[in-house]
Amino acid sequence: MTAEPRATRPHMPGYGVAGPDSGTGLLPWSWAVERLAGSHDYWLATAGISGQPHVMPVWGAWLDGAVWFSSGLRSRKARDLADRPACTLATDDAQQPVVVEGTASRVTEGEALRAFAAAIDAKYGTDYGVEFYDPEVNGVWRVVPVWAFGLVQDDFTGSPTRWTFG
Repeated sequence: MTAEPRATRPHMPGYGVAGPDSGTGLLPWSWAVERLAGSHDYWLATAGISGQPHVMPVWGAWLDGAVWFSSGLRSRKARDLADRPACTLATDDAQQPVVVEGTASRVTEGEALRAFAAAIDAKYGTDYGVEFYDPEVNGVWRVVPVWAFGLVQDDFTGSPTRWTFG
């Protein structure tokens, strides 16, 4: 992702959210990237073919402008993504959250899997290696943001920011 996303103030009727120049003003995308990269876990929301929502925590990494994560292929989230790849991910900090919407793409290419394995091993202090992400057993997905949202709880009315891409 090379271009900066467009930042705007989200419409939040009834919450007292002020204009784009109030409070801390619109948050820079670099603020969101810092939180996406630093989040220990991400909350992944999917929906299956019936539309039933499903939310689960996943380990992952912010890598090359996207959130990457893995899951066993027989898990509900993996089956949901096979049926409906649109999903939402949120960081684990409710005081300074970042929420990302996008479409999950399966990653199966060797070099990309090696980069993901290295990022996960470095972030979590594991030694899984690329073999753990055997595409026949454990899927790896990449979600490039289409839309994102963030705010600072201590400046609830002055910080909410929506980023749109493209």
